[in-house]
Amino acid sequence: MLNLPKSQAPGLKTVLLATLLMVGGQVLAHHAFSAEFDAKAPVTLKGPVTKVEWINPHAWIHMEVTRPDGKKETWMVEGGTPNTLQRGGISRDSIKIGTELVVAGFRAKDGRLRANGRDITFPDGRTLFMGSSGTGAPKDGRDPNDKTKPKEPSR
Repeated sequence: MLNLPKSQAPGLKTVLLATLLMVGGQVLAHHAFSAEFDAKAPVTLKGPVTKVEWINPHAWIHMEVTRPDGKKETWMVEGGTPNTLQRGGISRDSIKIGTELVVAGFRAKDGRLRANGRDITFPDGRTLFMGSSGTGAPKDGRDPNDKTKPKEPSR
């Protein structure tokens, strides 16, 4: 326990509490792939972008997906960090609202309309990697930064 003059104690306690809350929130916000997403539940989503969140620790693309029955759903697709995405060729300005994307990824375990995105395909056919196998996502050879070979399927 710190012994401070009474005049300094309340200010220091406030600073320490604020620091703990900020750090704790960041730790809770960042997670391993397997904590939220299912590697055995691949999903392909197609639809226009409705919102882009370029934030740490993960960027998010929101898209409107039309189901086969015609019902519209709003999906949130998690990408890598903004720095990782920029190194892979995706910038804040490369994903415009209204752009029709095809996203290959993996569904959330809890059934929410969320996915961890692996690849995005633009209308012109360009495909960019948006995930990060370093977080525990399946190693399938699509991560250009992954130096290890994907595991062979068991027979």
